[in-house]
Formats: sequence, C-alpha cells, structure tokens
Amino acid sequence: MAAIYGTNASGKSNVIDAISWMRQAVLSSFRSWDPAGGVPRRSFSLRQDATSWPTSFSVDFALNGVRHEFGFSVDDDKVTEEWLYFYPERRPARLYERKADASVVFGRSLTGRKKIISELLRPNSLYLSVAAAQGHSQLGEVYRWFQSGLRLATDGNFRSRLDHTVQLLRGDSEQGKPAPVMRLLHFADLGVSGLKVEDPDEAVMDEYRRLTQAMRETLGERVQVQANGLHSVQVEHRTAEGVFPLDLAEESSGTRTWIGLMGPVLATLAQGSVLCVDELDARLHPYLVDAVVGMFQSPEVNRRGAQLIFSTHEASLLGRNARSELCRDQVWFTEKDPDTLATRLFPLTEFHVRDAEDNREKRYLTGRYGAVPHLDDDLLREISEAVGGA
Repeated sequence: MAAIYGTNASGKSNVIDAISWMRQAVLSSFRSWDPAGGVPRRSFSLRQDATSWPTSFSVDFALNGVRHEFGFSVDDDKVTEEWLYFYPERRPARLYERKADASVVFGRSLTGRKKIISELLRPNSLYLSVAAAQGHSQLGEVYRWFQSGLRLATDGNFRSRLDHTVQLLRGDSEQGKPAPVMRLLHFADLGVSGLKVEDPDEAVMDEYRRLTQAMRETLGERVQVQANGLHSVQVEHRTAEGVFPLDLAEESSGTRTWIGLMGPVLATLAQGSVLCVDELDARLHPYLVDAVVGMFQSPEVNRRGAQLIFSTHEASLLGRNARSELCRDQVWFTEKDPDTLATRLFPLTEFHVRDAEDNREKRYLTGRYGAVPHLDDDLLREISEAVGGA
C-alpha cells in the first residue's frame, strides 16, 4: 500500500501519470509509435530549454519472486538509455543495457535471439517492446508484467474500467456462481439491485468496423482501435412497485465511480497485481475509500499480495478512527520545490512519528509534515472588501 498526499497542483496526479506513461511506452513504443515521429513524451516545461532535458523512468518489481529493475531515458527524438537487471541471488545481474550510441550490451543470463531483435530496434522504440513483439519468452514475461501486472484507474480510462467490471460480471454469471461484482455493489449501499448490460446493435458495430478499416487504410495495418464502451449499461433499482432500470449516465458520479472501480479492484486482488488509482477519494464517501484500502490491507481478502498505490486528500485514513489505518511506511507526500516548481515525493518515515501517541491525521492537517496549502487570510479580507465594495 502507498498513499500519496499533497495539495492541489503539488504533483500527486503526475506521479500516477508517470507510471501510466512508462507502462504505455513499454506496451506501445514498437507497435504504435510513428517510426519517424520521435517520442510522444511531455517534458517538464518549467525550465529553460525544456526539450533538451531527457525524461527518465525506473521501476523495481518482483517477477516470479525475483527482484527486477527496469528503466529507460528518452528525449523528444529517441530512447537514449535502457536497462534491465535482475537479482537472482540478491546480487544484480545484467540482462541487457542499451547505450547512448544505440548499442546494446547483453548479460550472460539473457538467452534467445538477441541480435535479431537488435536489428529491428528503432531509435524511438524500447528493446523490451521489440523483444515481446518477436516472441522472446524471457523478456516477454517482463513485458506481460507491465501489460497485466500493472493497472491504472484514472478519469481518462473510465470506459475501459467499466468494460472490465462488465466482463467480470458476465464471467461469473456464465459460470453460475455468485458474482463478487454484485456483492461489492450491494456492499456500497447505493440502493442498486443489479446491472443490466446490453450489447451494441449491429448498426453500431458496422460503424465501428467501418471507422477501424478507414483508420487502418490511412495510418497502416498496425493501428488498433479498441471497442471499449460500445455496450450499454443500465443500473437497476428495486422498489415496492418493481425493478426500474436507469441509464448509467443518470446515476450519481459516486455510483458511476464505484461501478467503474470494482472491476480493476477485484481483478487486481485475484491476480496479485498492482493497481494505481488517481484520487481514490474523488466522488466516494470516506467509508468506501476506507473499505477499498481495507480490502488490500486484509490478509483474508488480499491473499495474493496485490498492491494499491493511490493519491488522495482523505486525511481520515491517517487517524485512529479509520477501520483501515495506514501504517507510517505506507504514507507519502508531494510538495513543489519553491525555486523550480518541480514535485518532490517524500515518505512519512522522514519524520519522527510515534505510532502509539501521535495523532497523524491532526499533525498532517496542521502542517507538521508539510504537503498542505498555505492559505493567505489577508487575501480573503481583500476579496471580501472588494466584493463588498462592488
């Protein structure tokens, strides 16, 4: 578990965005990026000559119980560095390193058609992406960790998350067993009795196929158009007079958020993977946020060691009244450097915290850990005078 706290515009979402961009680079750099189009990155804009500075990503993760470290650096045109190490005996061993001159150096532990993959490597594609596309079994496992072992839940991918919820619901229904999706829906006490899903009619599918074909003719056969969100979802409500379905769009934003979150949460718990959620508390009651955290904290529910990384403003998770109180090594903060406006990410463990005595919620809200807004009351008085004078 890792909870990221901070003020608005302090960079919490950028932490999640960086993880998301790294994942997409692994999955898409060889398959989808324009071979002559450079790297579609977003550089840090608040400094001189922003585009001349590289952007670097690095992640440590466990694969089959073995620690791996993967990372790369890019500029607007190309991949400038890339590396993959693993720790089979708790000591680092190189699988491969890609140098600034585009040469690739391989370690003894890497098997397979290494040089053939190197010949297919483009300046703006990752070696890991090319290797997975060529069916390299050893590197394919690393690629699949990014593909299915790391999930994102943001405002931008709601439709795909909703599809995930629907797929889990249908899978349980076809097997004739109680649906965890429905139990989680009832648990939230939203007044919902069920979900009704309708496939798109043939006219919609024909239009989808026509647009897909047109894009492939224009942009090439590698273009993939996802069919997310083509089905219709209705939310059923039971009253004394019967069951009444409402379109999902008619539901509250909290109900929609919960429905879109259930699929990724349940899939992550079932597979023991990692879920990153931007603003977990947005549009959800604190009890529901507490419940999601509690599912990942519970050894009875989270039997496969799934992980949750989320940004939030929900300070009650730091307090003693939360059912799923966060441990101090699970709490992180974001602040902007006053000189550069770059985001600094730092843990609660940098502070002296006494678990038994300190009220962490109160200390955070009073600014003892930083990462809270500094509100100028003088400006409020000036605003009051200006409005009163008007």
